[in-house]
Amino acid sequence: MNGKEFLKAVETVEKEKGIQRQIIFDAMENALMAAYKRSTGSPNSKVIIDPSTGEIKVYSYLTVVEDDKDEDGDGIDLDVEISLTEARKINPSLNVGDTIDTEITPKEEFGRVATSTAKQVLIQKIREAERNSIMAELGDKQDELLIGTVELEDTDNYYINLGRSNGILPKKECIPGEKITMNSQIKVYVSKVDANSKGLFILLSRTHYGFLKRLFELEIPEINDGSVILYSVARDAGNRSKVAVYSENSRIDPIGACIGERGTRIERILEELHGEKVDIIKYDKDPAVFIENALSPAKNLKVLIMDPKKQEALVVADSDNFSLAIGKKGSNARLASRLTKYKIDIKTVEQASEAGINFREEE
Repeated sequence: MNGKEFLKAVETVEKEKGIQRQIIFDAMENALMAAYKRSTGSPNSKVIIDPSTGEIKVYSYLTVVEDDKDEDGDGIDLDVEISLTEARKINPSLNVGDTIDTEITPKEEFGRVATSTAKQVLIQKIREAERNSIMAELGDKQDELLIGTVELEDTDNYYINLGRSNGILPKKECIPGEKITMNSQIKVYVSKVDANSKGLFILLSRTHYGFLKRLFELEIPEINDGSVILYSVARDAGNRSKVAVYSENSRIDPIGACIGERGTRIERILEELHGEKVDIIKYDKDPAVFIENALSPAKNLKVLIMDPKKQEALVVADSDNFSLAIGKKGSNARLASRLTKYKIDIKTVEQASEAGINFREEE
C-alpha cells in the first residue's frame, strides 16, 4: 500500500464510516512508532504521515534543554537531548522544548511494516466507529419497544435484525403459544443493553411487563400525551395481565380511552398478545378501593387495610365471588397483589368470622 492507496483508503473510511482522517493518521502514527521502537529500541523516534501525499517518514529527534539542565549536575543525556547553545549553532531560532529532527526512515522492511500496520489501524478504526455508531443509535434503547425482523433461529433463541445490530430474543421470552416465523416483522421490548469489547449485546423480550406497557403507550394517544396516566402493570404472559390507569382530568374516562370506540384500541393490543387477556383497572389513591378494583372481575368485596406500612390487606368475598377473586391457580389474586404492591389475603365470610373479623353491611 503506497501513499496514494493509503489516502484513498482513508478517504473511503472517512466518507462511509464518518471517521475523521486526522484520527486515522494519529492512530497510524502511534502504531508505527510503537512498532519501530520495538524493533530498534530507539526511545526518541517519531513517525509523521504527510496528509497530502500519504508518505510516511521516521525521524529521530533531540529535545532542546537548558545548558545546565540539572541543578544536581547530572548533565545532559546526549542520546535524547541537546543543549540550547549547541542547538542554536544548528538553527538560531530554536528554543528550550523544541526538537531537532533527523530523518531515519528505513527502506523496504519498514514499508512492509507500514502496509501491515495501515491495514490493522483501518480495520480497528472501522470497528470502533461502527461500534460507537451502533451505541449512539441503540445504546439508549433499553426499556423501549422496537420493531425488528426475525432473521435466525437456534435451539434457544431467535435473532432479530434491528437494523444496525441484532438482538437476541430467547424463546422463553416469547409469549406462550405464539408462532414466530422467519423474515417476519415483530415488536420486541429491549430488556437489557450491554456494550463490551465484542460489540453490543441486546436482550429482547415479549413476556416482560414493560412490553405491555409500551404497547399501551403506542396504541393509546391519551397515555402518550399524559392525559391518561398508566400507574402500574402486572403480567402473566400468555394468560392474563392487569393494567391500572387513571386521569387527573375528570372529563376523561381513562378506561374508556384505553378500550377505544367499539374496542378498537384494546383489540390492536390483544392481537399482539395472541390470546392473552387484559384487565384495565382504574387506579384509586385509596388503597382499599384500588385493591377492590384490582381484583376484578370479582365484585362485592370488603377490603380492610391491616398494615399500611407493611402494605398488607385482608379481603372478604362472598361465596359467589371468592373463586373469582382468587382466580385460576391463584392468578387473579397474584396479579392484583403485584399491581397494587399489597400483600392480599382473601377469605370467605365464614373464614373471616372464624378468625374473629366481622364486616358490618352498610345499611
